[in-house]
Amino acid sequence: MEMCNLTTLTEFNLVGLSSRPEDQKPLFALFLIMYLVTLMGNLLIILAICFDPQLQNPMYFFLSTLSFADICYTTVTVPKMLANFLSEMKTISYAECLAQMYFFLVFGNVDSYLLAAMAVDRYVAICNPFHYVTVMNPRHCVLLLAFSIAFSCLHSLLHVLLVNRLIFCASNVIHHFFCDVNPVLKLACSSTSVNEVVAMTEGLASVVAPFACIIVSYVRIFTAVLNIPSAAGKCKAFSTCSSHLTVVTLFYGSISYVYFRPLSSYTVKDQIATIIYTVLTSMLNPFIYSLRNNDMKRGLKKLIRRVTFEIDRLSTTKSNKICGP
Repeated sequence: MEMCNLTTLTEFNLVGLSSRPEDQKPLFALFLIMYLVTLMGNLLIILAICFDPQLQNPMYFFLSTLSFADICYTTVTVPKMLANFLSEMKTISYAECLAQMYFFLVFGNVDSYLLAAMAVDRYVAICNPFHYVTVMNPRHCVLLLAFSIAFSCLHSLLHVLLVNRLIFCASNVIHHFFCDVNPVLKLACSSTSVNEVVAMTEGLASVVAPFACIIVSYVRIFTAVLNIPSAAGKCKAFSTCSSHLTVVTLFYGSISYVYFRPLSSYTVKDQIATIIYTVLTSMLNPFIYSLRNNDMKRGLKKLIRRVTFEIDRLSTTKSNKICGP
């Protein structure tokens, strides 16, 4: 039996979304716009929540943290993808690839657990409103956030360490726009059975646990809302959950399509679903949470007025200095 020539890889080649030269600049422009919109939209959400005292509650604490996690989530993958659109050498070092994989998994899992925490927040607010202040106190919110970050870091470290023990030979071409777990595993010459078993057990559990928490919370919420006698009361209760449900559907729907299948069935078509939860969801979150949320609209208007006032004040001060004696 012939042994293949094993070599220690120092870098990978990222194929990206398209290998055609004429597609690179249009794709660069498209994803640059999406990335800038993501940064600006999520940053506005964070600033609006920070500067509005009326938004200092658990729901918006988790929303501001989710916006920060979304900024980090897209920053892990998109800048490298943008650089590759304009470069002939679409390479990424082995160490950089593992680092990208690690932080991608960290912020992806943080997003997942924050969505679960927000579902619990809505459940307590609607089903146990008199205990809301006690249950969702600042200490509990910080503990939920700390658990989300700690578990996500440990989960990601496990998967990256398992990838690092693999032997890569022959091809170093990753058919993706970043170092995702499945495309990298497909390049391994050594057995990936341990990686696949861990992904389908620990990995599945880490995603199913927050999703199950969301499902249980919303079953209880819908049961409580249906018992509200007035139609106006039902609409008001449902309206506080609609934005969150939209984000959950986009996020978990695309993740389930990509990851909850055998490694052998992974194809280039999965890149479209990956774009949805890595770029599109993070870009749309600020719009989803602000367009149908009167509190966020008010907070954003206050922020815009504050920024406008500061700009006018600085302009006036500068003019006075120039025209002064």
